[in-house]
Amino acid sequence: MGGTRTSGTQVIRGGGTGRGGLGNVLSGIAVAVGFVLFLGGFVWGALTYQPYTVPTDSMVPTVRPGDRVLAQRIDGDQVRRGDVVIFTDSVWSNSPMVKRVVAVGGDTVKCCGAGGKLTVNGKELDEPYLDDSHVTPLDPATVPVPGGASDTNFEVKVPQGNLFLLGDHRAASLDSRAHLQESGQGTVARSAVSARVDALAWPSMSMVERPRAYAALPGGTSRPGPLRLQLAAVVAGAALVLLGAAYGPLTRVLGRGRRRERGDVR
Repeated sequence: MGGTRTSGTQVIRGGGTGRGGLGNVLSGIAVAVGFVLFLGGFVWGALTYQPYTVPTDSMVPTVRPGDRVLAQRIDGDQVRRGDVVIFTDSVWSNSPMVKRVVAVGGDTVKCCGAGGKLTVNGKELDEPYLDDSHVTPLDPATVPVPGGASDTNFEVKVPQGNLFLLGDHRAASLDSRAHLQESGQGTVARSAVSARVDALAWPSMSMVERPRAYAALPGGTSRPGPLRLQLAAVVAGAALVLLGAAYGPLTRVLGRGRRRERGDVR
């Protein structure tokens, strides 16, 4: 009978070792997969996005001075109306600038329509992203409109391959309106664009919305970049690494607890 008990004990211990071995293998796989997701998400993000710090208030309230933004690296031909883009144009400045694309090649952009609204190809645009401060029109007979589209009247036929750009804080933005008398009437070549702002990273984290007003126009609006997927990969990777690394200590703690319950403490 003693031999039978010993044999039974050996079977039980052998089964426990087998389960522990499988658990260790699975925890190792979880850690390995977690590292791949975690590091892969960071590398993918670094290759896809470029961080920028915005120094001016020309894009208030969408982007405020000192905000840190994440801009997706894109080619100029990927730009759509409503996008907030990073571009460099030697006529404007030698430094990267951030503005919103309100019209693309072939569009006729005009200001202002009824209620001080911007029009593109005759369609009035609802621009909820505009700063709420008053805009003082050049025409003294015109009453300032809260949140008005511009303090400068203009009508521009955008050349093919170019973009017409405005800041969201129209009363304080030096944008295409400041270059209307120059070649191209203040438009910028698509090739000058290097990135599209996809999210605010600091002091708060939020995605930059695509304005609905542009969705009905030909070409529609752009789609958000892969930032959410990259963040999900990083978070999932970190969780797998932590869970996999915690498996060994947890099983040892639980094992000691079970042995105490059986009185099998050495």
